[in-house]
Amino acid sequence: MGRETNAKASLILAMVIFGTIGIFRKYIPLSSGIVACARGILGVVFLLIFIKIKKLSMNKNAIKKHLKILLISGAFIGLNWVLLFESYRYTSVAVATLCYYMAPIFVMIVSPFLLKEKLTAKKAVCVMVALVGMVFVSGVLDGGISDISELKGILFGLGAAALYATVVMMNQKLGEVPTYDKTIMQLGAAAVVLIQYVLLVEDLSAAVLTPLIIMMLIIVGVVHTGIAYALYFGSMNGLKAQTVALFSYIDPIVAIVLSAMFLMEPMTIYSWIGAVLVLGATMISELPEKRK
Repeated sequence: MGRETNAKASLILAMVIFGTIGIFRKYIPLSSGIVACARGILGVVFLLIFIKIKKLSMNKNAIKKHLKILLISGAFIGLNWVLLFESYRYTSVAVATLCYYMAPIFVMIVSPFLLKEKLTAKKAVCVMVALVGMVFVSGVLDGGISDISELKGILFGLGAAALYATVVMMNQKLGEVPTYDKTIMQLGAAAVVLIQYVLLVEDLSAAVLTPLIIMMLIIVGVVHTGIAYALYFGSMNGLKAQTVALFSYIDPIVAIVLSAMFLMEPMTIYSWIGAVLVLGATMISELPEKRK
């Protein structure tokens, strides 16, 4: 019982940490590419030190066997971060987060075609409810989308969700790769891709680094990535997959509440209805089907 309690505490803490990343992104006046690049580099360095301290060995044979998928999915993770951070720039943290949590819905939509998984009646209803919820969140029913910036934020958020959904499906092919090995390889690939992206696309001469900005980048890389991932994956050994999936919804709830408290980002009644529909549908879709 004590082990399960500790695992739940670690998972809850990880989700709370993930839920605060949008707040930090709002206060870092750097491009999304640079922030994502720093996150990847610092995150993978922390996890390498972590497994060294824990004396965990990496399964080189499994990594070598699945290297191509690991590298491609890692690249998608990096690009997914860029799109998510861009979403935070153009729209509220709450709307960006809700767009991002459409990822499970995207997985359900394409799984019957790519993974040959059955789309049950319950999942089909959840997809429809979440899509309706997304209409509410978008602001279309509340006088229309306010400006092109808001639309950009929504599209970036949905793009990030689509990339993350792709990573989720690719990870299903990586069952024999240990969790920490998979994460380190994917974060490493993300960092390599993002370094090249920053060097080719970003204007580094325009980037201003103050002690406060450097500190926030370190927090995003070490705390929001390294520590949060270590807590998240460390909790998995003591909990059922269903419990982990359901507890993950602490993340968007924290993000929505904190964005209202610290960023003064108001949510209309339509946005709240949309939030309940999106999060409710995705959460219900995670619950096991009743056997007849």
